Parts: sequence; C-alpha cells; structure tokens
Amino acid sequence: MSDGEKPLKVAVLGCGSVGSQVVRLLEEQADDLGARIGAPLELVGVAVRRIDAPREVEVPAGLLTTDAMGLATRDDVDLVIEVIGGIEPARSLILAALKHGASVVTANKALLAEDGATLYAAADKAAGGEGRDLYYEAAVAGAIPILRPLRESLAGDRVTRVLGIVNGTTNFILDKMDTSGAGFTEALEEAQELGYAEADPTADVEGFDAAAKAAILASLAFHTRVTAADVYREGISDVTAADVASAREMGSVVKLLAIAELNDGAVSVRVHPAMIPRSHPLASVREAYNAVFVESEAAGQLMFYGPGAGGSPTASAVLGDLVTVARHRLAGTRGAGESSYADREVLPMGETLTRYAVAIDVDDRAGVLAAVATAFAEHGVSIKTVRQEGRGEDAQLVVVSHQATDAQLDATVEALRGMDIVRAVSSVMRVEGESDEHG
Repeated sequence: MSDGEKPLKVAVLGCGSVGSQVVRLLEEQADDLGARIGAPLELVGVAVRRIDAPREVEVPAGLLTTDAMGLATRDDVDLVIEVIGGIEPARSLILAALKHGASVVTANKALLAEDGATLYAAADKAAGGEGRDLYYEAAVAGAIPILRPLRESLAGDRVTRVLGIVNGTTNFILDKMDTSGAGFTEALEEAQELGYAEADPTADVEGFDAAAKAAILASLAFHTRVTAADVYREGISDVTAADVASAREMGSVVKLLAIAELNDGAVSVRVHPAMIPRSHPLASVREAYNAVFVESEAAGQLMFYGPGAGGSPTASAVLGDLVTVARHRLAGTRGAGESSYADREVLPMGETLTRYAVAIDVDDRAGVLAAVATAFAEHGVSIKTVRQEGRGEDAQLVVVSHQATDAQLDATVEALRGMDIVRAVSSVMRVEGESDEHG
C-alpha cells in the first residue's frame, strides 16, 4: 500500500448478527485489508434501526445512524455493505447506493432471488453507464465459496448439475431424526433450544430459504434468469420418523436438497426432501453444516463444504467480496455482471425427471406385486427395486422407480391409492444421488 493513498470509504447498512461481525472484522483487520486492497478502508457509518439497541460488538456512537438512505447516498461513500435482509427497504437502499456511484456488497438472498435482474440493471447503469460492482457471495451457504467458483472459476466449463444442502436448520433437524430416531417436532424443538432454528421456523422448514438460494445457484450455473417463483418447493414438516427409518433400511439418509440441473437444454430447479445413498458425499454432511455438490463436463464432480450460516462465517464472505470490489474500485474496473445470455426454459416440476421411493401398505395375497407393477407400467414408470416388509396386515411393499417425469410418478401414486389391494400409500419420497441407466 502506497503512503498517503486516499482511503476508500465504507458504509454498512444493518448491524445484526452479520453486520456487527462485519464491523468487528473491518476494525480488527484494517491493516491487513488495506494491504490486500492497496488502499485503506475507512468505515464512515453504520445504519441501524435503534441507536441504543444492544449489540454483539461495540460501535463508536459517532458512526451509528438511523438514516440508512442518507448514509447509502452520501457522495463520499465508495462501498456499501447491505446486511439488513428482506425485500424493503433493502432494495431501495441498494438501488439508491448504485445510482449514487457506490459499489455494493450484499448478503440478501431473498432480494436477489426475487428481483436480481433489477439490481443488475442498476449496477450496469451506475456511474453514468460506467457500471459498478454488485457482489453477493454471502447470500448462499455462508462462508463457503460457491458463487464465485460458479461465476468465475467454472466460467470455461459447462455445469450440468448443482446439488446442495443449503439450509443448516433443516439439515440439523433431519440429522437428529436420523441419528436419534426423533420425530420432526422433537428435533425442531431441540434445534430451537440450541439456536439453530428461529422461534418461527417457517422460512427454513418449509424450504423458502433454500428455494431462494437454489434460484441464485441456478442463475449462475446455467446463465439464465431464475427467480424464487421458478423453484418447486417442498419443506420437511411432513417427513416422519418412519420415512427416515425406511431410508436407513435402504442404506440411505434423508436430506433437504436444492437441485438445479440441465434436462435436454432446459433448466429444472427444485427444493425438497429426498433420500440419498449413504455413500454419496452429501450424506456425511452433519448437523447445521452446508455443502454444495457441482457436476460439470470438464472438471467433473466438485464439492464445497463448510459452515453455512452464522455471523462470523457470513461476515467472512462479505469481507472477501469487499476486498474484491475495493480492488476494482481502486483500479477503475469492475467484475463480471449478470450472465443470462443462455436464456434457457425453466421446466415446471411435472416435466422434471426424478425418481420415487414409494411405501405401499398392501393386502398379503397372490397377485399383489403384479398389480402394483402394472400400475407403474401403465403410467410409463419403470421399477428399479421392490422390497417386501412384514406379513398379513403388516405387509408393505417399498418400490423404488427408475427416472421418469414427476407428473408420471405422481399419477402412478394416485393410481395406487385407488386400488382395492392397497390399504394406504404410507410414504412417498424422492430419491437422488444414484446413477440411473434409464434416465
């Protein structure tokens, strides 16, 4: 860093669990950050809702302000960090900051998944058309570097599939159900007691958080605009201890997966619980950790693993982006913007290829298996394996299909429910992570 280099001025919007750790790291690592960038960083303001609220780190009173818009649009601010979350006022603040010439780093997955195109357009128009950076590594999987590898490291490759555990709350719950035999409610209560789940866990357990992240991953991987509304979503609240036990008997484990893949040139994006073999790398991801498994034509299979949430891990990703955009600002350049040139079709869930494991309570008499197999065949679904459990009134068939469209599989399950020999379809679970020669 050259002597007398003019400081780059930084504004932080939000001082919750992530924002407070961003402020702490900016202060503690000021010398190192300045050396890496080539100019010092100067924190000039932190926008908060209440000046007197308790905080994890002590922020000099002179830096605190309740005027977030005034801070975001200060003429001398070079870099704005948005860690407020939600749609508004975050969207208005980011758009205003870009319009006033600041580069922006955000961790806002919900906003990017809902209206990323508007933010990208504003970044392109900023500074009189010169453009400004919009970086958001922290929006998906906390400290795990996954967005930049998709956007930059794999830019010369063709990504075909992204399979990820991107929500720590649901992974903790399902892991607890698998290791202890607990039911969903019991495991959720433990997650809340340990601080892994919010008092209102809806965004996590019903898959909204993972769906936003899946949209961002798919957009980058397949160079196509994908919003949260494009993502098929199922949560884990209907997963039972019996589902988890059945998966264990099949050598599998249940995970909430975010899946984005290419199917004949079109994109499918979904979030739902699924069985994966215990031999799959994602099966070993325990407790509240995250992991993303990427498949590409040239590089093959890659896995990114680590803490997917928390103040310090997420702040680490924010600071990594800050260093990059600060370097660009100093050099008078900018990084890659939106890449949506492929503009691929996003398939509805019914047209997406998938695989089911179906547990069917049946009458224990001759011809049952043949009748069940016929129901699958009539809907164009090939059976991979069948296992019978129990006898008499406890007789159950567990059928795992080969790949078919979700609509075909759903129609098969409805047909099974209408058969006289079927007492109940007790469980339907998608299966991922296995090779399928019929797919």
